[in-house]
Amino acid sequence: MPEDYYKTLGVSRSASDEEIQKAYRKLARKHHPDLADDKEAAKEQFQKVQHAYDVLSDEKKRKLYDQLGPEFERAGGYHGQMPEDVDMEQIFGGSMPAGGFEEILRQVFGGATMGGGFPGGSPRGGGFPGGGFPGGGYQTSGTRTQTRQPPPPSRGHDIEQSITIPFATAVLGGKHQISLQRNSGDVENITITIPAGIADGKRIRLRGQGASPPRGGQRGDLFVKVNVAPHPHFRRQGDHLHVTVPITISDAIRGGKVDLPTPHGTVTLTIPPNSSSGRLLRMKGMGVKKSDGSGGDLIAELLIEIPKDLNDEQRKLLEAFAESVDNMEPRSDIRW
Repeated sequence: MPEDYYKTLGVSRSASDEEIQKAYRKLARKHHPDLADDKEAAKEQFQKVQHAYDVLSDEKKRKLYDQLGPEFERAGGYHGQMPEDVDMEQIFGGSMPAGGFEEILRQVFGGATMGGGFPGGSPRGGGFPGGGFPGGGYQTSGTRTQTRQPPPPSRGHDIEQSITIPFATAVLGGKHQISLQRNSGDVENITITIPAGIADGKRIRLRGQGASPPRGGQRGDLFVKVNVAPHPHFRRQGDHLHVTVPITISDAIRGGKVDLPTPHGTVTLTIPPNSSSGRLLRMKGMGVKKSDGSGGDLIAELLIEIPKDLNDEQRKLLEAFAESVDNMEPRSDIRW
């Protein structure tokens, strides 16, 4: 049973040139003998895919194939003449165009007739474009020489690789090196530039760093998925950074100043008097900064810490303080 080229490539009859090329690349990678265990079976399927693509990627061949269907190659697709055993009226449903097969070819290829009456014909070529045969073939003294348009340059498939970078590198940017094993077996080290402010799960695209096509051509692309390792103290929400800052009871009551490390250097944080645990202090522009100059804030949450090792005098002072504030009602504002 004649092969349906559209089914071979897995596309519809109305598929665009881009869809046909995309399907071809996918199947060529899938069935390439160099990448298969059963090389003979893969080779046979690969040749079918290649042949189907050669026809459907050529506008003129595809038009002729669409009109003649399974009889395409027998009815002039490659031989340049009508076989005697093909009933064209049967193919066209009893409505053979006036002018016969010459008119069919004129409709397919377009243009005026020359020589033997076919478009672009010549006395020796049988009248097809380029000398008489679809694809530029010639016939001289009963011997046919066929030339074919070279297939478009192939492209290797894309590669995706995941990396994990430190929290500080994600915020400030930096360099990261990865290793890729090529088809040849060689290991290639690639240095990636991490942009400042990159978020967890984002991908970096490196053009031309993917796999090489089996028969030469352009490499695919390398997509690097970036995972960000957690930080022991800082947390990120959008472009804002959050950090918990422990303070003493004295700092909470009297206020004070504490040094706080940030991605942009150590800053002095001013604690207002009578601060409670959970109070938030915001430092503008000290969060995640982008390359365009925009950025978030650093938000410090205060946490009062009670010393673990108190001597007797310190404990008595704290107990006395606690007794002096027993009449306070810190939960009086809570409502259901």
